[in-house]
Amino acid sequence: MGSIFSAIGRGINAIISAIAGVFMAIVSAVTTVIVTIFDVIADILCCRCFGSRRAGSRHHRRRGVGRTY
Repeated sequence: MGSIFSAIGRGINAIISAIAGVFMAIVSAVTTVIVTIFDVIADILCCRCFGSRRAGSRHHRRRGVGRTY
């Protein structure tokens, strides 16, 4: 009798573990997508902020070198 209940308990445990595994995989995938979206947004913002400053300073230096007073 005890072995029957033990087998039923192991079966229930396996089902719950499988559901938990699927749930954790879904949460991991959603988290990865959200982090990737924020990384892309941060890269775009940094590129616009720092890229324009660097490009402007390079452009300004090129103008200054070519001028004769």
